[in-house]
Amino acid sequence: MDALSLFALALAPGAAIMLYIYLKDKHEREPLSLLMISFLYGGLSTLLTLFISWPVNALILIKEDDVVHQFWNAFFKVALVEEFSKFFFVRFILFYNKNFNEPFDGIVYAVMVSMGFATLENVLYVYQYGVATGIMRMFTAVPAHATFAILMGFFLGKAKFTHRRVFYFSLIALLSAAIFHGSYDYFLFISYVPGIWTGAVVSLIIGFVLSRKAIQLHQQTSPFIANE
Repeated sequence: MDALSLFALALAPGAAIMLYIYLKDKHEREPLSLLMISFLYGGLSTLLTLFISWPVNALILIKEDDVVHQFWNAFFKVALVEEFSKFFFVRFILFYNKNFNEPFDGIVYAVMVSMGFATLENVLYVYQYGVATGIMRMFTAVPAHATFAILMGFFLGKAKFTHRRVFYFSLIALLSAAIFHGSYDYFLFISYVPGIWTGAVVSLIIGFVLSRKAIQLHQQTSPFIANE
């Protein structure tokens, strides 16, 4: 497959997910320019991830064949660092934008940032490992990043519009994304244990179910419903 086709394959899952979330924002859709900026923030979040990961990786060494070491690797060195990098742009920049004016917007902006991160990551993987990897990640890693983002965005939406509990819901937003991300990665990192990879599938399915519920709940609480 030529380079342009590989690039299209890498972009496709993220683009499809962003379109899906955009269409789910039924009551008051966000400006396309701001969504694009949010996507670019996701690309920048990869740089923040590298900045944080460099000293962490230098200080904390991981044994590849140790399930305890891989737990710390999955949940802290990978999941928490990556989710914090995405969280940073949603919580401390987009959170204060005037267009963030209903709970569902937390999901929208978190997904756009996450897809920026996941798409850049996907491009690198697809160019390095080829078509088979691109197809596999289309149904696994990229949708997984979307579920992490929806959970994060759900609680950031609550943080924005639940007075006096901003810190609480913001912390839950970060931790929920990191826990599901860590769970998904952990079972893949210890895939040398026979059959353990199924745990990643279970984690992903649970993430899908919770994400669907999160979308429905915030759709139902939109303040713009009354104006329709």
